[in-house]
Amino acid sequence: MTTDSPILVEQRTGYRVITFNRPDKLNAFNEAMHLALRKAIDDAEADESCRALLITGAGRGFCTGQDLSDRLAKPDETVVLGGALEAHYNPLVRKLRDLPFPVIASVNGVAAGAGCNIALACDIVIASLKASFIQSFARVGLVPDSGGTWFLPRLVGDARARGLALLAQELSAEKAASWGLIWRAVDDEVLMHEAARICEHFAMAPTQGLALIKQALNASATNSLDAQLDLERDFQRAASLTPDYAEGVRAFMEKRKANFTGRKK
Repeated sequence: MTTDSPILVEQRTGYRVITFNRPDKLNAFNEAMHLALRKAIDDAEADESCRALLITGAGRGFCTGQDLSDRLAKPDETVVLGGALEAHYNPLVRKLRDLPFPVIASVNGVAAGAGCNIALACDIVIASLKASFIQSFARVGLVPDSGGTWFLPRLVGDARARGLALLAQELSAEKAASWGLIWRAVDDEVLMHEAARICEHFAMAPTQGLALIKQALNASATNSLDAQLDLERDFQRAASLTPDYAEGVRAFMEKRKANFTGRKK
């Protein structure tokens, strides 16, 4: 992709970096950005050497959700929303949760609206201390989407979720970390280094086991304890049949570092 593409992709050893690239719009989504992002994620999933994905934003913002100027109504028209959610945002959130490897969001600036919830859909969120998170929907009379009403109460509890959604107030990265909304908040100058370090760890980790962990955590949101115990049993059986488990045991017995390949068989 060229540097003027709405999505930039960098292939690194064992993982890929996807950068939202509409910095003049604080990386707000338009149709072209959605389509480019879908292709970038599909390409990463199809690449057997890709064992993690890092998502970040160009410029001073991570992503501010939908570019409202891309679908403004004329004074005598009404725009009925929902189509973009069905076509783009909802499939994106589902894909991020279902990818067979970890997804890391490196939040370099403001993450607002759907941009905030896309970050929360990732497996690990690390943010600059200069970053902020805003459920901005109520400011324009809308409802948090892209999973916002699902993620918020599970991450921070009902009281804080309601405050964030109804008041639409900015939440600093530092407070987001202390509330458990994100994994960590770090100084701006080390953000990408720390995010890359996490990806490098995953690029050498037992990928199939990590994929099963993701699936188990996703299922726990709706499973009963009995159902989750059964699922853990089944996933543990599957994990025990992977080459990486066998290598992990050998490495432990031989007192050496494991050489995980991430292969299924």
